[in-house]
Order: sequence, then C-alpha cells, then structure tokens
Amino acid sequence: MTGRAEREGGRSRIALLVALGVDNVGTGLFLPLALVFATRVVGLGVDTAGTAVAAGGLLGFAVPPVAGRLSHRLGPRLVVVLAQVVQAGGAIGYLLAGGVGGVLVAAALLAVGTQLFYCSVFVMVADASSESAMERPFARVGMVRAAAFGLGNLTAAVALAAGGTAALPWLVVADVLTYAVAALLLARYVETPPVDHGAAPVGTLAVARDRRYLALIVSSALLGLTMDVALLGGPVYVLDVLDGPVWLPGALLATSTGLSSVLGVRVVVLLRPFRRTRALQAGSLVFAVWAALMASLQVVPHAVLVPAAWAVWVLVVAGNKVVYPVAGALSEALPPRELRATYMATYQYAFTAAQVAAPAVVALFAVRGWLPWAVLVAASLLAVLVQRALGAMVPPELDRAV
Repeated sequence: MTGRAEREGGRSRIALLVALGVDNVGTGLFLPLALVFATRVVGLGVDTAGTAVAAGGLLGFAVPPVAGRLSHRLGPRLVVVLAQVVQAGGAIGYLLAGGVGGVLVAAALLAVGTQLFYCSVFVMVADASSESAMERPFARVGMVRAAAFGLGNLTAAVALAAGGTAALPWLVVADVLTYAVAALLLARYVETPPVDHGAAPVGTLAVARDRRYLALIVSSALLGLTMDVALLGGPVYVLDVLDGPVWLPGALLATSTGLSSVLGVRVVVLLRPFRRTRALQAGSLVFAVWAALMASLQVVPHAVLVPAAWAVWVLVVAGNKVVYPVAGALSEALPPRELRATYMATYQYAFTAAQVAAPAVVALFAVRGWLPWAVLVAASLLAVLVQRALGAMVPPELDRAV
C-alpha cells in the first residue's frame, strides 16, 4: 500500500468513527425519551404510547433478511446511509405525530432504520478496516459509540433540566440533524471495497442451517439478554426492590458508559492469547457471577448498598467488554466471505430476540426480587454449554485472533 493510500485509508477510518459517534449522540439525545415524547408532547396515555411504540418495533423483525440482500447488492455502506435516512424519517414522524397512528408510524420507521443499521454497520466496519481480526476495530467502534451515547444522554438531561418538556421537540430536531450529518460523512468520506456481485445471496433459513453459526446466534442471544435486562431492570431493581437512592440507577449507567468508552481495546489486547470461544465462556461465567451477586444485594446492609452495588455493577461492564468484540469478530470470521453480509444481518436476530424477551424477564421482579437474576444465571450457564459446543465446531485458525 502506498503512503497516499495509507493516508486516505486512515482518513476514511477516522471519518467512519466520527460518523458513528455523531449517529450515537443523536441516539442518546432522543431514543431513551421516545415514550416521554409520546406522552408529554403528543398527549397519549402511558399504556397507549407503550403499546404503539412496541407494535411499531415489531416491524424490525422483518428487516434482517432484507438488509442482508441489500448489503449484498448495494454494499453495506449504502445500507447504513439508508438506515440513517429512515431513522431521520422516524424522528420527523414523532415531530409530526398528532395521535396514536402517527406515533405507530414513527416507531415503525425508527425500528426499521435501527435494524437496517445494526444488520449492516459491522460488515461496513469490517470492509473499512485494514486489520485481519475484527476484535480491535469492533472494540474501537464500541468505545466511540458508548462515549457518544453518554454525551447525548448528558445533553438531553441538561436540556430537559433547563427547558422542561418544551425542550423535547428540539431534541428530536437535533437527532434528525445528527442522522443527516452521519449519512453525509459515510456517503462522502468513508471508503469501502467495491461490491462483489459474483455470489448469489442466501436466505435466512440457509444461515440457520449452519450449525456453528446458529450456535453463535443462540449464545449471543443468551448473553444479550443479560445486557438488556441490566439496562431495563437495573433501575427497577435498585429503586423498587432494594429501595436505593433515586440517583443510583443513573450513576450505575453512567459508570457503564464511562468504562465502556475507555476499556474496549485494552480488554481486547488482554484476550489475544486466548481462543475466542474460551473468552466467550469466561465472559458468560462473569455474567453468571454478576447476576448472582445482584440477587445477593437484597441481604446487604442498606448503609453499604451504594458501594456494594457499584462494585457488583463493574462486573457486567467487564463481561460485556469481553463478549461484545469477540462474538462480533466470530460473526464476521465464520461465514464464507462472499455471503458475509447475509450471515451478519441474520446474526442481529440474536439481539432482537433478547430485546423482546428482556421486558418479560424484568416483569418477574413483581413475583420475587431474586427471580430475574436466577433466569440470567441459568441463561449465562446455558450460554457456556452452547459455546463449548461451538468451540468443537470452529476451526483452530478461526478460533484465534490473528
């Protein structure tokens, strides 16, 4: 590679990280406030708003097969640009919504755009990378996106503190602008290889018949369930079960964002000597220990609840920094290269399934305070068994970062 090509490749990769950071600033600005917008600005009841947003989100299930074919035909970079446009349309839909129908359409557009994004963004990152193993590039992306999401959250908090509900439409406008800027950066400044139209795309069912890839999807769904329950159920548990201080859930989530934005690549470097499937098993065991310790916080004296909760919470962040880049790297390494777009789009069903199941697990707090954590311990241990089977199917040259 010539010096000029290296410089241009470096600029392209910087533009990619900037674009993904800008995108996630917008996500942090509005996504956590979508239900608040539907209730406080559109004027829907909480039950109606929740039903409309959930119903719109169901459309995301239909996206992965379409996203895989689009990535195969157009290239993943153009699909990510399209995802930005669709998500901007969803945000504008919230601004224009006058009732439940408008919220339903807006939520559907956001769900479709979000799924298009996740089904294609990691293929695009792999295409734009000069590295053969994807742990480090995926970790960098995770660090940038975590920091950007936290910045969006902080900006939204300041805006709401200063302007109250009147600030919500302006946050949506800012969200639309971030999607537009991200799309422009990706379209103009990010370089990816030409699209190879030589191989015919395969369908989602064909991917599911690949036993080792199916094992990876199942493993990632079980691990994704832990992260989604942590985000959704952590605040419920801390406030309603542990009777903790009202500021503690936000502090724990801020800790996640802060650690995620600095630890990603460092953890990947430590993992390089180990087999990928062994690293996944270690991360799963960390998740199991974390869930068990979260349940044990119910017997911790209230005077030491805050430091104890903080110490336990660090474990789930550490586990995520292990499993996120390693599972992502395997999802890129296992498929035939010419079919990678379809395989990696299908891989997103793991996280869609986890997002659907997480609210039901969180609802178990109404039965017993320890029950959701028991479910997560069982899920993590089951993931270890699936990963052991996966390790027996993955060739040694793919089970190590090179």
